Amino acid sequence: MVNWSGTALHVVSGKGGAGKTTVAAALAMCLARDGKRTLLMEVEGRQGIAQLFDTPPLPYEERRIAIAPGDGEVWALAVDADEALVDYLASFYNLGRAGSAMRKMGAIDFATTLAPGLRDVLLTGKACEVVRRKTKRASNAYDHVVIDAPPTGRIAQFLNVTTQVSALARTGPIHRHAEMVMGVIGSPQTAVHLVTLLEEMPVQETIDGIAELRAANLPVGAVFVNMTRTPLLDERQSARVRKGTLPKNKIGELAVSAGIRQPAGEIAIGLMQEAVDHVRRTDLEAREQERIDELDLPTFTLPYLSQGVALGELYALAETMHAEGIQ
Repeated sequence: MVNWSGTALHVVSGKGGAGKTTVAAALAMCLARDGKRTLLMEVEGRQGIAQLFDTPPLPYEERRIAIAPGDGEVWALAVDADEALVDYLASFYNLGRAGSAMRKMGAIDFATTLAPGLRDVLLTGKACEVVRRKTKRASNAYDHVVIDAPPTGRIAQFLNVTTQVSALARTGPIHRHAEMVMGVIGSPQTAVHLVTLLEEMPVQETIDGIAELRAANLPVGAVFVNMTRTPLLDERQSARVRKGTLPKNKIGELAVSAGIRQPAGEIAIGLMQEAVDHVRRTDLEAREQERIDELDLPTFTLPYLSQGVALGELYALAETMHAEGIQ
């Protein structure tokens, strides 16, 4: 069991195609159960959250998108770097409408193009501002904030705003803003979770990502092993497949008796090759699971959903997370 009641910010990353957006959404649902409120944030402009929850594209405002078991609430926010910069200018420089005017003039695009690191500082800064509402006991506070973050290869750079800001400003409001952000991201109230598949490349990228996070003194949370499949053969059957001792004639006869209209020999050859491919796959997955276990981190296993992911499947994944001990 993992009790994340003291963790306010959950950053979810992973290799492209591993399902990090789905895992982030299910985690937000799981953490919102029993009357809690979570905010699910998107920072890449893909509108992946809206697609998962079958809602219109999300604007730059917080909207309730789902009810969790036990009357919890899941809210969502698509963070736009330009809007976040307008907020920043209003907060630190009291520019108000002038910030919006600067956006229309293209000044904001110019600033973020000139200093690319500023975009990440603004995106993470918005998340930290929301997290700080809980400390201030604000009426619009959330129990947890979940970020659908950039992929593993960029996650340490995305979160390590101190390094990014050092090239922009060593003093002044931008520097103070970065210190505020790192005060949240680098603290025990943040956990960075990585999503992987039981394949060599995603697992290696996960291992490398964890090493980078630790080198940057960023808090590593858990590993979510996504899209796992239950082996179809038991260990005795798998051993026979590896040895090549499956009864070819018997397999062909059984297939014909089941109504497959092909010569028994051809059927047997095809089915035996399928068995070999399956065992090779499960052996590979077992080896990659061992590599994940060696990381000695909380690990959660999520099933492969053959019918794709819709709102009902998100609820099912959230229940799986809860059953595995996430609170």
